[in-house]
Amino acid sequence: MTDTVTLTLDEAQALSLRTLTGNGFSEAHAQAITATIMAGQRDECHSHGLYRLLVCVATRKAGKVSNAEPVITDAAPGLVRADAQGAYSLLALERGLPLLAQKARAQGIAALAINHCYHFSALWPEVEAIAAEGLVALALTPSHAWVAPYGGTKGVFGTNPLAFAWPRPDNNPFVFDFATSAAARGEIELHRRAGKPIPEGWAVDAEGNPTTDAEAGMAGAMLTFGGHKGSALSAMIELMAGPLIGDFLSLESYVYDAGQGATPYHGELLLAINPETFMGGNVAHHAGRAEALFDAIVGQGARLPSQRRYEARARSLASGTVSIPARLHQDILALTP
Repeated sequence: MTDTVTLTLDEAQALSLRTLTGNGFSEAHAQAITATIMAGQRDECHSHGLYRLLVCVATRKAGKVSNAEPVITDAAPGLVRADAQGAYSLLALERGLPLLAQKARAQGIAALAINHCYHFSALWPEVEAIAAEGLVALALTPSHAWVAPYGGTKGVFGTNPLAFAWPRPDNNPFVFDFATSAAARGEIELHRRAGKPIPEGWAVDAEGNPTTDAEAGMAGAMLTFGGHKGSALSAMIELMAGPLIGDFLSLESYVYDAGQGATPYHGELLLAINPETFMGGNVAHHAGRAEALFDAIVGQGARLPSQRRYEARARSLASGTVSIPARLHQDILALTP
C-alpha cells in the first residue's frame, strides 16, 4: 500500500461533506466547514485540511457543538455581532460578512464579533474573503490554554493566531496568518501521528523541561514564538477577542472543555477597513505605493507571506487533485458507518 492517497478536488469535497453530514452536521454547517477545509487542503496547509475532520467529528460526538443557525445582529454603526449559539464559527462568519463589508464601505471601518462559537480553522481563508470585497482585514482569536507565557511552564494562552490581508488589484492579496505560539497545535499533532520529533523550542513537557517529543509536548505546554514578543501579542489577542467582545479567554475555554479534547470554544474578532475611505479618494496613488513596497521585498529575492501557499493552490487547481497520508484517509473513512 502506498503512503499517500490522491483524491480529485471533487472527491475530497464529497468526502468532507459525507463525513460531516454522516456524523450529524446540518447541510448548511457541513458546506461552510467543508469550504474552509478544502481551502486548507488545496493550499497544502495539511494541518488545517482534511485532517480537521477528525477534530470536527470528535467534537460533535462529545456533544460539544450544535447545529444552531447563527443570529446576526446590527449592534452599532461599526459593529456586527454573530452569535454562533454553540456551533462552529464558519457559518456565522459567512452570514455576518455581507453586513460587515457594507458597514466598512459606508464608514471606513467596522468589526464583526463572533460569539459562542467553536473554532478550528485557519484565519487566512477568513481574511481572504474580506480582502475579496476590496477591504483590508484583520482577524484574531484565542483557543485553549495550551501555551505557556514567556518565562512560564504552564498553559495560559491559546495558540492565538493573528491574520491580516491587504487587497491587491492585479494579484493575490498580501496575507499573513500565524499562531503566536512557536507552532500551530495541529502541526505538533501531525508530528505525533507521523512519529516524528518536533523542533526544539516548540514545547516543554509536563515537568517544564524542553522536549522534542510531540506527545510529551502536547501533555506539557507549548511555547510562544519570539519569547516575550510573542507572549505580549498573545496576551493582546486574549484581551481583544475575549473580554472586549464578551467571550472566553483560553483559560476559560479549556475549563469549559472539561477534559473532552473538543475544539476550543470562545469568540473571534474580525476588522474590515475600507481603503477608499482611509486613502482620501487617492486610492490608485497609495495602492501603487503599497505595490512598491511589495516589489522592494520580492525584488531582492525575498518571499511575501503566503507565496508558497499560492503556489500550492496553483498546483492543486492545475492538477485537480490533492494528496493526504493513507493512514489519515483510512481514519476519515472509519468515521462514517
